[in-house]
Amino acid sequence: MGDWKIFKGNATPHGDIDRLPPPPNWRKFARIDEKSFVELTEAVQSSANAEKTKERGKTFKVPPNDTDLASIVNAALYLRRPLLITGKPGTGKTSLAYAVAYELQLGPVLLWPISTRSTLQEGLYRYDAIARLQEVKDHSQEELAKDIGRYIQLGAVGSALLPYKRPRVLLIDEVDKSDINLPNDLLNLFEEGEFEIPELARLAKQAEKVTVRSYDGMDVTIQEGRVQCHAFPFIILTSNGERDFPPAFLRRCLRLNMKDPDKEALTDIVRSHLGDEVIAQAEPLIAEFLKKRENGDLAPDQLLNAVYLLTRDPSSAVGDREKLTDVLLKYLSSAEDR
Repeated sequence: MGDWKIFKGNATPHGDIDRLPPPPNWRKFARIDEKSFVELTEAVQSSANAEKTKERGKTFKVPPNDTDLASIVNAALYLRRPLLITGKPGTGKTSLAYAVAYELQLGPVLLWPISTRSTLQEGLYRYDAIARLQEVKDHSQEELAKDIGRYIQLGAVGSALLPYKRPRVLLIDEVDKSDINLPNDLLNLFEEGEFEIPELARLAKQAEKVTVRSYDGMDVTIQEGRVQCHAFPFIILTSNGERDFPPAFLRRCLRLNMKDPDKEALTDIVRSHLGDEVIAQAEPLIAEFLKKRENGDLAPDQLLNAVYLLTRDPSSAVGDREKLTDVLLKYLSSAEDR
């Protein structure tokens, strides 16, 4: 296959996404006229979310001990399939989404954090029916139809399915916290790559095209109440393994389990966040982190906290070093600290 990998995982931005081949026949989506493509505005590309994507993306590199990660990410890109990532907290599940967006220059990550109350509707769009109802008496039906877009804002999922030339990166974070029905509700969406906004579809005869607000704050045009993707988004769903998913849902995803970083990977994490100058001082902390991890769960960000605090002015923290290390490297399960 030669150098088939689009995503390298080396935190170096490039334009290789443009050599991604067409999708398989069973994953082709709507044919969109290029004039209808949604382009990211300058405001979006320079937003706080864009800066967050850059900062998080450039500090993530594929761990040397994880030979499968880059291959599975690329398989998801080629097959236009969502990627379900499991692993312990702090292993880089969410950071991977930012790394893909940064390296492949796909714009800011669209984030949908999941809670027990999350519904598919929330991820797709929000309609402020009460605000619109207050203006009904002062407008004609035709005016109301054209004006309805003011009361609709697309969510992260809905915005990811807009017709972009390049795929957007959608992060559905901690999907295992969701109501039991949400994974099933996502099935048809993942297969079709489109959805309907009933409030707009009902008014299609009066207003074929309606401008609404995207998750990014852009004004985008919706035709006949349907949102259809051109480039299927790169979707990452993260899970801490708190529940099982139905087979039909798993069949539509590629799956990846993030491994605990080894010494080399931990050193790279410290270097990317805090620089080369702290590595020599960080080595004992890395060794202590690895030793403690043999007896319970620890997250790499705990190590970063310890290195940051204990290497800023090593001489002033000598007396408190043991106490601070114990506090900062507490096990994630309270039972393990007993």
